[in-house]
Amino acid sequence: MALVNSQYLKVSQDAVEQEIAKRVNVLTVLNPKVDFIRLDSGDVTLPLMPSVINAMLSSVHEMSRDSAFKGRGPVRGYPFLIDAIVKGDFKSRGIKMLPEEVFVSEGTKQDVASIGDILCKDNRIGVLDPIFQTYIESNVVGYRAGILEKNRHWSNIVYLTATHEKGFIPDLPTERPDIIFLSYPNDPTGVTLTMSELERWVNYAIENKVLVLFDATYEAFISESGVPHSIYEIKNARKVAIEFRSFSKSAGFTGLHCGYTVIPKEVKGYSIYSGRNVFLNDLWQRRQTIKNNAPSYIIQRAAEALYSEQGRREVKQNVDYYMTNASMLRAALDAAGLTYSGGVNAPYIWVRSPWNSSWKLFESLFSSCRILSSPGERFGPSGEGYVRLSAFANQNQVMLACSRLAEFKF
Repeated sequence: MALVNSQYLKVSQDAVEQEIAKRVNVLTVLNPKVDFIRLDSGDVTLPLMPSVINAMLSSVHEMSRDSAFKGRGPVRGYPFLIDAIVKGDFKSRGIKMLPEEVFVSEGTKQDVASIGDILCKDNRIGVLDPIFQTYIESNVVGYRAGILEKNRHWSNIVYLTATHEKGFIPDLPTERPDIIFLSYPNDPTGVTLTMSELERWVNYAIENKVLVLFDATYEAFISESGVPHSIYEIKNARKVAIEFRSFSKSAGFTGLHCGYTVIPKEVKGYSIYSGRNVFLNDLWQRRQTIKNNAPSYIIQRAAEALYSEQGRREVKQNVDYYMTNASMLRAALDAAGLTYSGGVNAPYIWVRSPWNSSWKLFESLFSSCRILSSPGERFGPSGEGYVRLSAFANQNQVMLACSRLAEFKF
């Protein structure tokens, strides 16, 4: 009988999700005629944009002709999309980027969870807390997390605790990790870093020879000046940072699955096997060749359309729609007297429980306002005492939720 990777057994049972389902079921039984509003999801609700649909239809027709048919595409992605990414996302901001440093993929979650394939399991990981749990769970199954302790911390992970008192910006590590996961704009807290704050992290990484894995999934939602859209806006970040990007949230690609990862030529790791430094760009290329195919030609043409004049205009309309939702939610939370962060440069709002209990605020929002939120425990040990509200919802539903929130006094 084949032996299994038992690490998966350590993360396969999501106790928080099970608890949510149990409590929603109880509250639904007690209130059978009440329709609740879902503000718990990170999935988008707006349909695909016209520029995307037109690009997909055009490429489908191309694929029907012998002369234009495309089978398996290049491992790193088609040059037409990579060139659009380099020009539209980096050169337009004055950032140096080479086409061979961009790898088109099925999205951020896949690449964040897979980047460990090219990194030794003996590396010590540093993660923000609270944080999206894929960062933790991918390292559990990759044998880097150690043992789960009673306080829900993994013994071999350095937790970079982000507290309300410090604006959910963690201090630099006192205990050096080999790799640090950063995510800004942040899910779940909705906060961002300024240029100087991100520069501190880059300088720390350079001085301590730490690899930074920077998730910029929500950069399109940044509205304030002085907030970096890419870690490569910081001097010398190319030496120590890998960046992950996605079209899922800004362009509604959660069902199409397309994004990209940037690995500059300068980023290196050390090989015990060869006793020398190794370029991570080369290793990731090798990994993708062995394990992955880039998204289909049709999907990549759809992504390319996002960089057209019409596509950019439509992406902005999408972002404005969701951030209008966030603005309405913030006003309603103010009226209700609740403390929160986020909702300015990110589509998430991190709400503090008046009772210091995530579950009590979760139940109160559900039973009194018929709003479903995400309890903070879903995002790690430091999430206790908070819930996350998502602006990725139908605007009419958000308006209704806001009217209920504003009238309820916690």
